Amino acid sequence: MYKRILIPVDGSPLSKKAIREGVKLAATCGAKVTGFYAPPEYEVLVYGEYIPPDLMARDEYEARTERNATKILAAVRKEADAAGVECETHYEECRMPWEGIVEVARKRRCDLIVMASHGRKGLAGVLLGSETTKVLTHSKIPVLVCR
Repeated sequence: MYKRILIPVDGSPLSKKAIREGVKLAATCGAKVTGFYAPPEYEVLVYGEYIPPDLMARDEYEARTERNATKILAAVRKEADAAGVECETHYEECRMPWEGIVEVARKRRCDLIVMASHGRKGLAGVLLGSETTKVLTHSKIPVLVCR
């Protein structure tokens, strides 16, 4: 059935549910999992000659991002280890997380993406958008959505 399952995570309680479901499915199918975290790219917004006073240096941003990614992706590894499922983790700064998810799934030859959805409806859904909806729209492989 499935051989490689991508589990994008953001550290939220809802993404922990997607981790559990994705790992459980992987254990049933004998699949491998890849935990993926897509932090925002380092970006400096300079307006004319104004430079924000709280600007974080790139190396400090990268160090913080790596620590945060390690912490968030540890949840995937812990769940996979407990279930005896082979696991790798990866993080990559992305301008748009959905693009990173779709691209990593393609590069790693995943045949399923298991991810969470916050299920925002109405105006909040329109204004905030949904990374899950964008993945569903642009992915060429199946996506299992957990709520």
